[in-house]
Formats: sequence, C-alpha cells, structure tokens
Amino acid sequence: MASNGYSEEITLQGHIIDSWALPKAMDAIMDLGGSFDLQEIQVGRRKDETSFARLKVSAGSEEQLHAIVAALQGLGAVLVSDRDVQTEAAPSDGGLPDHFYSTTNLPTQVRLGGHWVDVEGTEMDLVIVVDPARGRARMVPMADVRRGEPVAVGHDGIRVVAMERSRQREVFAFMASGVSSEKPKRHVISEIAREMRETRARGGKILVVAGPAVIHTGAAPHLARMVRAGYVQVLFGGNAIATHDVESVLFGTSLGVALNSGRPVEGGHVHHMAAINAIRRVGSLRAAVDGGLLREGLMYECVKHGVDFVLAGSVRDDGPLPDVITDMGEAQRRMRAALNGVEMALMVATMLHSIATGNMLPASVKTVVVDINPAAVTKLADRGTFQALGLVTDAELFLRELAEALGLGA
Repeated sequence: MASNGYSEEITLQGHIIDSWALPKAMDAIMDLGGSFDLQEIQVGRRKDETSFARLKVSAGSEEQLHAIVAALQGLGAVLVSDRDVQTEAAPSDGGLPDHFYSTTNLPTQVRLGGHWVDVEGTEMDLVIVVDPARGRARMVPMADVRRGEPVAVGHDGIRVVAMERSRQREVFAFMASGVSSEKPKRHVISEIAREMRETRARGGKILVVAGPAVIHTGAAPHLARMVRAGYVQVLFGGNAIATHDVESVLFGTSLGVALNSGRPVEGGHVHHMAAINAIRRVGSLRAAVDGGLLREGLMYECVKHGVDFVLAGSVRDDGPLPDVITDMGEAQRRMRAALNGVEMALMVATMLHSIATGNMLPASVKTVVVDINPAAVTKLADRGTFQALGLVTDAELFLRELAEALGLGA
C-alpha cells in the first residue's frame, strides 16, 4: 500500500503514445488528486508496433482511488489484479447495489472463472449484469435491472478495450476532434459519402437522427432521395419532423411558412394542427400512405422503403401523431432495438435526440453530427460521444451536398 493510503497497479497497451492514452491517463490521475509511479514502459518504434506501460496508482482514500480507476478504465487501462469480476445482488427492481460499475460506450470484457468474456450490448451509462452459470454478461439499463440479479461492482475483473486511432488518414481519424465552422466541408462531405457507400456495400445499416429544421430549411427532398436510394435504414426523430413533413405535403408549408417562397401564409399557423388531425383520423402514417393521403415526402419514402423509424415524444408535442411514442421507457427500448446492425449515424439539426442517441451508440459506430449551432455539436462530444465528427453548417446545405456526393439527382 502506498504511503498516501490506497493503490492499484494498472497497465496500458496499444498505440498509447500517438493516441495520447498514456499522457491522458497521467493527467487523469493528477487531476483527481492521485499520484503514480511509472514502473515499466516499452515504446513501439514503428506504426505497426504497440507500446506498453505499467503504473502504480495511489490515492488518499478508497473513494478517490475508485474514481481514478474508473477514469483510467475509460482510457483502456486494465487492473493487474487477476481477480474475477465482483458482483452484488440488485436490492430491488430498478435499484442498484453500492459501487456499481457504470459502463462506457467502448467494448468491455469481464473475467469469469479466469477467462475474459465480452460484455454484450455496448452502451454508455448502463450496468453489467453477470450470468456466471452461462458464462455471459450484458449491459442493462438501470430501470431494467430486476431484484436479485448479480450486478458488477467495483473494478476488479473488468477491462475496457480503448479505440485505436486509425493508422490511415481518413476523415474520421483526423477530423473528429474539435468543432469548427471552417473545416473543408466539401472534402469532408465527400468522405462521408464514401463511407456511406462502403457501409451499404458490406450490408451495414445507416441511421439518420433528424430534427424539424430538416423540413423548415427545405432539406427534406434531399434526405428523401437518400431513403429511396437505400442509404437510410433507420430514422430517429420526434413528433415535429413527421408533423411538419406531413404539413409540407398537404399544405406546402412548414410551421405556416411556404417552402417555395419562404413567406408566411395567412392562417398557416394552424396547418401543423390540421396535419396532425389528418393523420390521427386515418390512424397512422402507414395508413395515410396506404390510403393515398400521403403521396410524397420524407415519411412517405420511409414507409414505402421499409425504414425503421422511431418517433419519441416530448412534453411540448401537439397532438401528437399516433406514431409518436409518449412512454419514454418504451421509446428507449424501441430505439435500442432499431440500432442493431447500425454502423454509421448522421445526426442533423437536433440536439436532444442526438444526445439521446449518442448515449446508446457504441464508440465503433462512425458518427456525424451537423448543426448550425456550434453548441449543439460540441455537447454531443461533451456527453461522451467522443467519436463524433462535428460540422457546423446549415442542414439544407449539408444534405444537398451529401446527396450530390452520393450521385443522387434531384
């Protein structure tokens, strides 16, 4: 035990120098009030060689050491201890034992019976429920934990596999850090289009998370073309994007503003309510398409081309549309189910839905977030979706140029 109280040995392995994992680990230790002794280091000298470091980490209290180790595990550190993962029974439905382990969006393993086992369902801010008899472990939302289930506690027997920085000069490797309105957007959008084509070629799904500004700015036709061309398999949004899309089809307006002229239409403020009423009267968006009420538009294309769309409601919704899920727990479950097979995500002009979705995505999902407001772009990374490539630009400009880069005509 270190002179200042409590200590653990950790190791870091991989491209820990050029990805800054080692200096970040040292900074985290000192920022959290601890200290470290670098006991061993081996530095790779070529791009194909990895590096290794072993550190003794010390802190003044068990709680402080717990916080430091948690931060280090998020950087890919592994405890030298060879103990199996420790668990305690959940005290109640939706209740967790003290010192539960909170997950990251990085691939995670637990040690069971001396063997490392992949934890299923990678997602941040969940807990790990262990099934020793079957040799399995899975990440579970707090609300879904049942009384008596063995929940991972502490840090023994848990390791996080940090994402390695790509060795290639591809856009997600060198553009994902930092947010600027001065990035070379045309080049970046061209690279995003290339990634979308490659994702679809190998059978991966592409998710679009879209806000109502996609409709307000006149960008919906560009996104609809991507749906028709097979570049969108999943769509997340709220009541607003679907409502204003229907409004645009039935009345040519969005929030009462004519999309062909940009001018307010007299009496147009009631159009969104009339649009909601029209869909409620037939029962659903699919019924509106099947019955011929909707003959074009983004939601029409989603229905016709089998896009799995999830519309999550909010307290401010008018109506809402019958397709909108107002139970937030059910909305989260539907979103998680729809993410199966998603390899790339585009988040356009929606802060809250983007953050919610980002919390559910593994770090391996290549993510693009686009908004005219820089704060909306930076908040996603601040909340833990560090893999996101951020672009500060107009939704219509981005989607128009992306459609063009994909070779989709008007």
